[in-house]
Amino acid sequence: MRPARSPFTTPAPGTPDGSVPRAMSRRTVLGSLAGAGAAALLGAGPAAARQTGQWGGRRAGHGSGDTLLVKAFPDAEKERMRLARALRSSDFIPTGRYAPAGKSISVTVRPAGGRVPVLHIGTFDYYNEDAALQEPRAVPLRPGRNTVGDVHGGPIYLSFAGEGERAAVTFGPGTPRMAVFELGRTDEAAFQRQLDEKTDIPWVELITGQAILTLTREGALLYRDEDHAKLMGLFDTVIDSHARISGLDGRGRLNRPKAGRYHFNEVSVVPSGVGAYAWHGYNGFPRAYMDRLCTVAGLGTRGWGLYHELGHLHQQGAYQADQLTEVTVNIYSLAAQRTLGQTSNLLTVDPKTGLNHFQTALPKLGTGGISYERTFGAYEKLVPLRQLELAFGEDFWPKLHRLVRGEHQHDAPVDDYTHDPVINARQYLALASYAGRTAGYDLTDFFVHKWALPIDSAGVAALGALGLPKPPVDPSTLTD
Repeated sequence: MRPARSPFTTPAPGTPDGSVPRAMSRRTVLGSLAGAGAAALLGAGPAAARQTGQWGGRRAGHGSGDTLLVKAFPDAEKERMRLARALRSSDFIPTGRYAPAGKSISVTVRPAGGRVPVLHIGTFDYYNEDAALQEPRAVPLRPGRNTVGDVHGGPIYLSFAGEGERAAVTFGPGTPRMAVFELGRTDEAAFQRQLDEKTDIPWVELITGQAILTLTREGALLYRDEDHAKLMGLFDTVIDSHARISGLDGRGRLNRPKAGRYHFNEVSVVPSGVGAYAWHGYNGFPRAYMDRLCTVAGLGTRGWGLYHELGHLHQQGAYQADQLTEVTVNIYSLAAQRTLGQTSNLLTVDPKTGLNHFQTALPKLGTGGISYERTFGAYEKLVPLRQLELAFGEDFWPKLHRLVRGEHQHDAPVDDYTHDPVINARQYLALASYAGRTAGYDLTDFFVHKWALPIDSAGVAALGALGLPKPPVDPSTLTD
């Protein structure tokens, strides 16, 4: 599920002055993952950096391996707009380093061009009662040697917004390393040695080219006997399933997969009844979810919660009415289940009725007085979205995503807290319109008369104006 309280209001990426970006009249300005910036001196605020000289440290590629060579890529907001998504995803580069609370470390930056990375300290924890610990603190860097500190401490990340620019970032000898497993580069024995040796570092990370999994040391140790190469391979498999259903086939600029990694973060607290959540830049998982997040069997066979929360980072805002937020997200969850060879959740049988969700939903279709929003349960609302695939092929949703991306390059982030009936009606109509254009058929009967979406007479007229023929098959009759 998504967070249930007001979003942050720090400046969004690309608007350093905090000014409201385009088309924001109906939506709250959503918070920047970079935070509001750094204080002037260590101890004056959560994070601070000061320049202490020029070009100290080791040369890139030499010394003890304390130098990272980083390459810039488009920031999270640019990628959100390119992909026409409702939420920003991560643009963090993991460093494997840790900033001790209240202590300073040195970071030397050698940019190859004019751009310089930003450093971030800390983890994500949206519901933490201490506002300073709800997101990492951003520390602007300058070319040369910087002295960096944070009163809370935490894992160190970089962000480097640009288009392929390069920089060398050298951490001073006093910068601790976390226990890190990197898929394809760290063997299991070496990772286990790190867990045994780095007992004073409270965070552990597992990374792939597509994922960052940030865990407390205690959380990681609960499942240290897992095959971590298989586990992180599963993360990549799930991410790939979401990319495929999103039509990210790499053909053309708009259809490239997201730049950078997706971030999965253990969090300290969630509201009552919340198993996990999604927000700008990451998915948050409490300790109670660790058996599915950190085990091969759990993630591979019953990881719906992760498939679902990652799906929130793929949703497109153009057709996301507020009551569709927890429905269209499961387009991606079902795709992950198919990829992993699982039985669809839509076929789960209710022990009380002996029926699955197709069997409980379909008898209601077209009957008097029904309403998509009020008549159907959460999984039943997902049935028509699956029926579109059954009727028009597994490429239906990839094609729809590509169509939407081509027409929605400048949308603001979606504000789930604005329950505006006019906007919701527009987004329901957008779903029906995009579905009809993708399929090549008039789906008015399917959406309006069978499933009773809240589309009024003007919306029906707009669908008719598309001039599409009737479908050769009635999608509302189809089941898995």
